Amino acid sequence: MPPDRRAPDDPEEWLSRARSNLAQARARQPEVYLEDLCFQAQQATEKAFKALLLRRQGSFPYVHDLRALLDRLEAEGEDLPWRMREVVRLNQYAVAARYPGVDEPVEPDEYEEAVGLAEYAVEWVRAALSEGPSRAPGERPQAGSGH
Repeated sequence: MPPDRRAPDDPEEWLSRARSNLAQARARQPEVYLEDLCFQAQQATEKAFKALLLRRQGSFPYVHDLRALLDRLEAEGEDLPWRMREVVRLNQYAVAARYPGVDEPVEPDEYEEAVGLAEYAVEWVRAALSEGPSRAPGERPQAGSGH
């Protein structure tokens, strides 16, 4: 059963949606293409990043590019772990992998990597949301805040 819905401008709603996408990505079944599950992993990560941008800035850009979202978070003063830059590999599943013949089929090890990256990103955002204060758009973090 899905969680209770919140307002669309609530970062927790976006994080809930990210968790929903992640649950779908993990739900491997024989009749489901791995490409489709990797798309769900990408969507989980994208929505998680947008949840954090919503908390930090009050808005986010309507893009599907994880690199652009990470760059925005970093510009807002977010201290990104080195592994977070690996998450941008999920960009390949945002569009092309969803359509027949556009890209090579996803192999099981690629699928496992995609889900692992999404799990890492969603958990990192969950932790960042629970520990970090909200900021007004454009407000810079204070020295020693860890962000």
